[in-house]
Amino acid sequence: MAGRPYWSGQLRISLVAFGIQLYPATSSTSEVSFHQIDRKSNQRIHHLNVVNGDKPVDNDDIVKGYEYSKGKYIIVEPTEIKNLRLETQKVISVAQFIDSRDLPPYLFEKPYFVVPDQKGSADAFAVIREAMIQSDKVAIGEAAFAGREHLIAIAPHPDKKVRGLMAYTLRYAEELRKAKDYFGSIHEHSIDKKQLELANQLIKSQSAPFRLDDYKDDYEAALRELINAKRKNKALPVLEEKPEPKVLSLMDALRQSVGGSKSKSSSSRASAKGPRLVKTGKRSRRAA
Repeated sequence: MAGRPYWSGQLRISLVAFGIQLYPATSSTSEVSFHQIDRKSNQRIHHLNVVNGDKPVDNDDIVKGYEYSKGKYIIVEPTEIKNLRLETQKVISVAQFIDSRDLPPYLFEKPYFVVPDQKGSADAFAVIREAMIQSDKVAIGEAAFAGREHLIAIAPHPDKKVRGLMAYTLRYAEELRKAKDYFGSIHEHSIDKKQLELANQLIKSQSAPFRLDDYKDDYEAALRELINAKRKNKALPVLEEKPEPKVLSLMDALRQSVGGSKSKSSSSRASAKGPRLVKTGKRSRRAA
């Protein structure tokens, strides 16, 4: 197992408690990152911590402050935050179990791998995991890390052959905007039965098992192609302009879409997603 756990503590269900460790399930190491550069000198721009615009401040003198009125702050020392005594810093107490289908996708934030710790928790971990699989339930609790308390959902990994659990940080209700503020202006429309039938055929013709590996980050690939072209002083890639589609009525668009979808495979759908790049023009010397 690589690296140290992001969070470690106990998972507590009534009187049952056992040790678990959380590891981030995602990685951002493949993302292209940029620095701010001065166009004239080609040097990296550095940002200074200053007071009143010019007086430097040492890192050890930087603390957190809560502005309780304009220009007035309550200073909070790092040690004071560290010494906050919250049970959720070390214990995820399961408040309830819910049906997995009752967890709306828009609540999910970030996934974590959940494994038993190395102190004899494997048996209890395995029993609870199997019971959750058989009951198709998800555990809901809270955990404190990364400077805040998080609502947590714990569920078996979707692949039942994987012997671990997954944890997902969820958004609290107060973090969600009200849907009616955005959808309230959408009026009810009568549905044409023939159009609906064609729409169902279109969805069915393009339905296939989801394979995550079929999808790649084409934007990052395009950025890397751009960077490599600039490094080698080659022509820069540009997006190929596609002709504007002909305006069709909804019925005609549905008919043509259903007819054109029957021969497409899932691989062709995935490969068609990315930008089509063509080489054009010469790179200016000034950009070198």
